[in-house]
Amino acid sequence: MPKIDVTFDSAGVRLAGHLHLPAEAGGPSAAVVVGHPASGVKEQAAGLYAARLAERGFVTLAFDAAYQGESGGEPRGLEDPAQRVEDFKAAVSFLTTRSEVDAERIGELGICASGAYVLSATGSDRRVKAVATVSAVDMHRQFRFGADGTQDPAVFEGMLGAAAQARTATAAGEKPAPLTLFPETVEQARALGGEHGAEGFEYYRTARGHHLRSAEFFDWTSIDKFATFDTFAAVPLIGSRPLLMIVGTRAVTAWMSIEAFQRATGPKELHHVEGASHVDLYDKEQYVAPAVDKLSAFFTESL
Repeated sequence: MPKIDVTFDSAGVRLAGHLHLPAEAGGPSAAVVVGHPASGVKEQAAGLYAARLAERGFVTLAFDAAYQGESGGEPRGLEDPAQRVEDFKAAVSFLTTRSEVDAERIGELGICASGAYVLSATGSDRRVKAVATVSAVDMHRQFRFGADGTQDPAVFEGMLGAAAQARTATAAGEKPAPLTLFPETVEQARALGGEHGAEGFEYYRTARGHHLRSAEFFDWTSIDKFATFDTFAAVPLIGSRPLLMIVGTRAVTAWMSIEAFQRATGPKELHHVEGASHVDLYDKEQYVAPAVDKLSAFFTESL
């Protein structure tokens, strides 16, 4: 499928994206914005899903979030929920300017953290006609309660303390060390985060999914931004627009998709991919293929 390097503005930050075009299009087509997981980049899971949906006839846009990947913004490694939501709205604005796109037929797909950001963005942007998620994760809940929802509250309290210290150090002209996202070995990742942590390590830190621009750290100010931004609060505002949420039956993070799904008031479907974990849905063909089939049918009907 044709792929074009593009850039567009998001609240003053230049974002870099890949616009995937279907091989054959008889005119302006339905389009889907595809967002990457936290720490990910457009060349990883988001790019895979964008390319697969382009094969099904959709114009798709995978892009790097502000402060990450090839996109601009300082400090690097900042994961700002409000900016992330703005990025999706900016991506929709960009698509409305493209002659290949039918501006009345734009949807959004978010993977992992973007699965929550697209819910917030869709809730307040009526240009988005349908929204879907894969392995959705709300960063507020992920960091406060842990991936499986059982984390000791003291862990997040400690992180908030470290974030406060980092702000104080920055005010004094110092450069505090960032929050490292991955340990040195998969064994350490498993000890810290169980199989979910090990799978994340194997995807991001090995040849399986590693990319040079994929973030290996967060700026500490990301943490106190997570503390006060609930991406699920806007779910009821999606209203009558269709919602599809895809989760693996083995995903420890599935409780977050379930919570968001329960808040939705319009047409909605929670679809399970048998045998898949959270990270399996990033790239493993036996799970990605049925997910793409479901997404293609959903966007074909809803757009």
